[in-house]
Amino acid sequence: MVVVKAREVKPVPGRKTDVCDAQWRQRLHEYGLLRASFQPHGESATLRSDLRQRERLLEAAAAHIQPMQKALTQMNLQLQHVVADITGQTGLRIIRALVAGERDLDRLAALRDGRCKTPLATLCAALVGNDREEPVFALAQALELYEIYQAKVAACDERIAAGLERLQAQSPPPAAPLPPPRRAQPQANEPAVPVRAALHAILGGDLTQIDGIGPYLALKRVSACGPDLAAWPSAQHYTSWLDLAPHNKISGGKVLSSRTRRSGSRVAALLRLAAGAIGRTQTALGALYRRLAARVGKAKAITATARKIAVLVYNTLRHGMAYADPGASYDEERYRQRVLSNLRRRAKLIRPH
Repeated sequence: MVVVKAREVKPVPGRKTDVCDAQWRQRLHEYGLLRASFQPHGESATLRSDLRQRERLLEAAAAHIQPMQKALTQMNLQLQHVVADITGQTGLRIIRALVAGERDLDRLAALRDGRCKTPLATLCAALVGNDREEPVFALAQALELYEIYQAKVAACDERIAAGLERLQAQSPPPAAPLPPPRRAQPQANEPAVPVRAALHAILGGDLTQIDGIGPYLALKRVSACGPDLAAWPSAQHYTSWLDLAPHNKISGGKVLSSRTRRSGSRVAALLRLAAGAIGRTQTALGALYRRLAARVGKAKAITATARKIAVLVYNTLRHGMAYADPGASYDEERYRQRVLSNLRRRAKLIRPH
């Protein structure tokens, strides 16, 4: 057995007391008594950097949407009230035409995308306004800055596509074919890359079959944790690393607190967002969230559901599990059977001998 003694540090004026702790941890690492924190490496680390740069560019681009809306309001145009998103196909086509000097209502309305459900008459009425020079100038500058950032986002998408191709070359071909998608509509700000097919080829499974996991979220998980989860021996280790498992404080054999710790993990934050959205679905995970929310509150229900999603992700990647949603009634029936089992057990304990 190796005995490690902490190096004595002489008191130096102004020196922080945490120097001893840092040196102690360093010695523990040297003797292999303390595991290093997980960090992605290779292509996963490059992919993580590209995705974070893409997120920063999207935030910068979003900062110029509000100036465009303000300029439209100053021109007395109600475009933002009749289209779902002014940065969509219909909105951008009309804004570009306005900046170019087009004022004919019929020509502007004819730029409507075929998927836009707004009637032409309503769109024409929303485009009746003034032609002041100041808001048009502000609109042109905001549009130019927005499109500059979007061009940078497209460059990031090219790097992400190249990184996924390199990861595919390092991975064996998947045993099963890609299942049909569960969602027809792409997620907002999703990369212009066939992410789902690429991840299936890399991981050998389809994480998007799990409720709440879309292609973009699955891509962020791969960039943060790598294509496999071999660094964690079990699902319990993985959820503990994400700070989604209870952190028990025990004194004298008594559990004083079992609250989860605060986490700065981006993966955990994304899983919590997914858990909140799942609560509105008629799925097994949605039923789990609603049952827990009614009993312990929404905050704890989100954490518990996020942990359940993390366990499903771990089992899919480490054990090749193919997830299929059993439906909302499945969780309700399991809960009912568990309650009945507990009642029978308690009845046996109080039954007179």
